[in-house]
Amino acid sequence: MKYFDKILVANRGEIAIRIMRACRELGIDTVAIYSEPDKNALHVKYADEAFYVGEAHPSKSYLNKERICDIARKSAAEAIHPGYGFLAENYQFAKLVEEEGLTFIGPAWRTIEVLGSKIGSKGMMRKAGVPVLPGTPEGVTTLDEAKKVAADIGYPVVVKASAGGGGIGMHIVESEEGLEEAIEGGMRIAGSAFGDPTVFIEKYLAKPRHIEVQILADASGHTVHLYDRECSIQRRHQKLLEEAPCPIMTPDLRERMTASAITAAKASNYKNAGTVEFLYANGNYYFMEVNTRLQVEHTVTEFITGVDIVKQQIAIAAGEDLAMEQEDISIRGHAIECRINAEDPLNNFSADPGKIVRYRSPGGPGIRVDSGIHVGYAIPPHYDSMISKLCAWGSDREEAIQRMRRAIYEYVVLGVKTTLPLHYAIMRNPHFIAGDTHTHFLQEEHIAASLRCYLREEETRMQTLAASLRQGKKVAAITTAVEVYLRKNTE
Repeated sequence: MKYFDKILVANRGEIAIRIMRACRELGIDTVAIYSEPDKNALHVKYADEAFYVGEAHPSKSYLNKERICDIARKSAAEAIHPGYGFLAENYQFAKLVEEEGLTFIGPAWRTIEVLGSKIGSKGMMRKAGVPVLPGTPEGVTTLDEAKKVAADIGYPVVVKASAGGGGIGMHIVESEEGLEEAIEGGMRIAGSAFGDPTVFIEKYLAKPRHIEVQILADASGHTVHLYDRECSIQRRHQKLLEEAPCPIMTPDLRERMTASAITAAKASNYKNAGTVEFLYANGNYYFMEVNTRLQVEHTVTEFITGVDIVKQQIAIAAGEDLAMEQEDISIRGHAIECRINAEDPLNNFSADPGKIVRYRSPGGPGIRVDSGIHVGYAIPPHYDSMISKLCAWGSDREEAIQRMRRAIYEYVVLGVKTTLPLHYAIMRNPHFIAGDTHTHFLQEEHIAASLRCYLREEETRMQTLAASLRQGKKVAAITTAVEVYLRKNTE
C-alpha cells in the first residue's frame, strides 16, 4: 500500500538512508535536505530530490524548523519523518508541521511535549503505577531543599536536567559537599542546551542495567510491544552497543516490564513507534523515560521480530491501524548492534572527523550495515560522530557474537580512527560473553585490558606477516600485511 506520494526526511546520514529505503519499498518518493558539508553525502544521492537547507551549523540547517517546512511545501511532500536526533523530539517542530497541513511521522506534538519533561513524565508514570526511582517530584529550586531531598533518599544521588537527553546536564553526587556545584552546573548546562534550566534529583544506582521496550501504538489505542533490548554498554551516558533480547531477561521480568511499557504508552495517549526505557538493579526495574521517536537501535528489534518499524511508523502516521496482535509477535534468535563512531577509543573517545580513503563493508549471513559514508566522503566535525551501525543476527546469542567478531574483522574504514577495535575487544571479553554488563562496563579495567590484548595480537600478527614477506613468501601476503598495518594505525 502506498500511504503517501512523497515524504521529506528531516535528517542526514545512515538514518536518512534507512528511512528512504523503507519509502522506496513502499513506492513513496523521498526528499533529502543537506547542509553545506553534506552536499556530497550518500543520503543526498539516494533521495529522489534534494534541497540545500543551510550552513554547517545545525541551528542554520538541520534544526531550522521553518526552512525545513518551507522545503516540504516547495517539494510537495505530504509528510515529514524526523529520524532521530536534531528535531525528532522537538514538540514545537511537530506542532509546526501539523500547522502547515503536513503529517509528522511520530507521536502527536502534545505527547512529545509531556514526555519531553523527565519530571512530568515520571509524575505521570507514578500515577499510572509504573515503578519510578525515589526522587523529587518537581524541579529543585533551592539548595536547602536539595540537601533535604538528597539526605532523605540517601547518597549517592544524581542531578538531572528535566529536558533533553543523552546524559547532558547529568551529575553524580557522592556526598553533600558536591551537591551545590552539581545543581548549579546542571542548571547552567540544561539552560544552554535545552532552553530549560530545571533540574531534579533522584537516587543513583551504581551499576544498573539499561533495558528498554519497543512499542507500537495506533490511533485506535491498540498498543503492542516488540520485546526488550539491552543497552547498558555506554560511554558518557550514550549507548555504544545494544542487543536484543536482553540476555538476563526471565519470563516473569519480561511480562512485568513489557506490561509497564504498555501502561506507559496508554497513560500518555501514545501513537506511533516509541521506546520506554528502564533502569534495572537488584531484581527491580524503574521507569527512566520515553523516547518519542525511532531509536538508533531499532535494527536489533527488527532482526529478532521481523517487523519493519519504519514502515509501521509510516502506516500509523497515514491513519492505518496496526495489522498485528501481540500474539503475532515472537522472538527469533538474537541480535547485536555496534555503533561505529569516528572516535578514538584510546583517547577518551575523542572525535576524529576526516576523509574516508578506503571503505570495505562486511557481509554474509546475518549481517546488516546501516551506513551513510563512502570512499572520498569527508566526515564533518559539526554533527554526531556515528558513521554506521554494524548489526549481527544469530540463532542464539553465541552465534550472534561469533558473527559480529567475523564482521568486525571484515570491516575496513581507513582515513579516520573508529570504535571498531573496541567493539572487537568487547566481543571477546568474558564478562560480555557471560552477559555480565552494566552502564559503567567500559570504565572497568577488564575491558581496557581486552582492548590492549587485541591491539597486541594485531601487532604480533603484523610482525609475523612482515617476516613472511622478508622470506619471499606469496605476494598475496603483501596485501594482507598492508591492510593490517593500515587498520592498526588508522583505527
